[in-house]
Amino acid sequence: MRALRALGLLGWLTARALRIGPPPVASTPDRLGNLPAGGVPVSVPVRIDWDTHQVPSIEASNPEDLAVALGVVHAHLRLAQMEAMRRLATGRVAEVLGPAAVEFDKALRLLGFDRAVPGIAAMLPPATRAWAEAFLAGVNHVIAHAPALPYEFGLLGIAPQPWTLHDLLTVARLAATDVSWMVLARVLLAEATLPAAEWQALWPLLQQADTLPGADHPAEAVLGLVRGSNCAAVAGRRPRQGAGIIGSDPHLSIMLPPLWLIAGLHAPGLDVVGLMIPGLPIVALGRNRWLAWGGTNLHAASSELVDLSGEAIVERTVAIPVRGPREARVTVRDSRFGPVVSDGMLLPAARPLALAWVGHRPSDEMTAMLAVMHARDLEGFRAALDGFAVPGQTMVAVEAGPAGRAGRVIAAHLPRRTGTGLGAVATAPEQAWRLDDLVRAAGFATGEEDLVVSANDRPAATPVPVGFFFSSPERMRRLRALLGGDGRIGADAMRAVQQDTFHRGALAVRDALLGRLAATSPATARARHALAEWDGTYDEASAGAVVFEVLVAALARRLVPRRTLVVLSGIWSGRPLIARRVADAPPAALRAALRKAARVLGRWGTWGAVHRLTLRHPLAALPLLGRRYAMVSLAASGSNDTLNKTGHGLVRGRHRVTYGACARHISDLADPDLNYLVVLGGQDGWLGSVNAADQVALWRAGGAITVPLTAAAAHAWPHRTDLLP
Repeated sequence: MRALRALGLLGWLTARALRIGPPPVASTPDRLGNLPAGGVPVSVPVRIDWDTHQVPSIEASNPEDLAVALGVVHAHLRLAQMEAMRRLATGRVAEVLGPAAVEFDKALRLLGFDRAVPGIAAMLPPATRAWAEAFLAGVNHVIAHAPALPYEFGLLGIAPQPWTLHDLLTVARLAATDVSWMVLARVLLAEATLPAAEWQALWPLLQQADTLPGADHPAEAVLGLVRGSNCAAVAGRRPRQGAGIIGSDPHLSIMLPPLWLIAGLHAPGLDVVGLMIPGLPIVALGRNRWLAWGGTNLHAASSELVDLSGEAIVERTVAIPVRGPREARVTVRDSRFGPVVSDGMLLPAARPLALAWVGHRPSDEMTAMLAVMHARDLEGFRAALDGFAVPGQTMVAVEAGPAGRAGRVIAAHLPRRTGTGLGAVATAPEQAWRLDDLVRAAGFATGEEDLVVSANDRPAATPVPVGFFFSSPERMRRLRALLGGDGRIGADAMRAVQQDTFHRGALAVRDALLGRLAATSPATARARHALAEWDGTYDEASAGAVVFEVLVAALARRLVPRRTLVVLSGIWSGRPLIARRVADAPPAALRAALRKAARVLGRWGTWGAVHRLTLRHPLAALPLLGRRYAMVSLAASGSNDTLNKTGHGLVRGRHRVTYGACARHISDLADPDLNYLVVLGGQDGWLGSVNAADQVALWRAGGAITVPLTAAAAHAWPHRTDLLP
């Protein structure tokens, strides 16, 4: 039945797309002409300068007008994306996509993104509430007055609706989704499919894969972390440095439009440039006049599944709107620990399991990040982040000036666990932790160093467990190796670091296997030679990278039972455990794997021919018409655990990069205007816009857009909009 509904949905979308036609091409002036600049709810005019990529520099006379203009900009650039996020956060996808999405909506509602929203709204300080409401006024001005709405609204039959504070806070909780939920899904799969003895032996290894005896061996990183980010800050006080510098590249899903946009904000007492999540009025990664900041996901253990066997469970019926004048009624269940998520398709289980999540408790990340945007030193930065609960982050900052310091903060609220569940395996109710007993950011030690690097690595000793599934130390070590000398690190050096594709661990495994690889034909001899000559870099022209990745994948499929491989390859700490088995492969398995690698090399020749960076709008999934919405397909450099991260699964042949670096930020604090930002795609989420994917060439060349912190410097940009009351 589900498959039939999905086919029906694709047919409906295809028919509408045929009737509506492709989105028309829109130039930058065309797009700016669609911005409703009159009658804006500002007290005095606000100036917005735009560069050729539609990067805005907003200059307002007061914070409230700045927030209104920011809402106008977000809605102008990303209204369709914001609408998609709102529907995901509130479980209202079926209202657009029809019956095929009802079960998905139910599962989303079970996650409870809005569970804490009333409490969050009640705790907002007046200044934060005023900022949020002004931002919403700008968003709603565009919805009500833009001459045209995004193409997706017409295609999907979406009626524009104003945004509320409840919507904004719920979307913020969606953006705070716990990275450990990916682990929870695999854990439930493992418990359901693996023999009990195998799972009980495997589970402790998964939690400690980066700290087991021998974990320092480079082989442990060969199938390293699939998801993460990099951030590095060099203190100005470091000898020969003279001024601080920071480089951040967050790793998220690869898509169009990207999950970031670039903006500059200017008002009395506030000058900030950086990267923002569409629909949220805070600069997540960026700088002000005194400080620059970035961060990486902490992989915090902010969630736990609780076995409700024998516990009281409350049922209620909810109505889910479905496309057309109808609705579906579904039963959802709740408990004293949290919603019964095992009833939904995202975390299914045979027994009732509740999700206990720190995000179900009110916390005020918006106020925390607004305080970061105003922070003047590391002390202010740390104090601001004490209120930041989810998603757990390792936040990094560097002060301006030749004596500027660099430091890190664990920004998270985490439980005092007393049970044995360790954050991912379902526990008994008596082992569950309490949401009213959490350790805040101030409870974790902070550090200052002349070089601070973060790459989803395991934090040092903490008063409570921070998490249980961390990246191998490969990327962290590489950052330290490239940035740890005694010379000055400038923007060019930081840019080269972000482009780096070398993988030390892969070479170690190659060396362990090479002596036992015997060529049996001209094709396998060619493959073996390419592997022997490989320098460990995943450049797009590399032949050795193709051989290595296909060889490892073929060995993994041959040596690891299928059900175990599904679990291990889906949990980042499980992938090094696969690598251990690969390194000890017997001769017969090696011969078969080399033959497979030779076939793939013979067909494709280079890593870039196999490893593809394909930027696609979600509508590219449409049959026949999907080409309208697939904008870019390119050869990609990098791999799972290189600094230039382009994530992928086990390689059998040509594949798409699904996850990795999708935005970059560098700020050289020697000059307020030396800020370099780029997103993988474009600023504009408007289908047909010339700015929808125009930063791809910059991205591939290692370039970026210079976004000045000085508002007057942006006055030279080629386009200007004046928002008028």
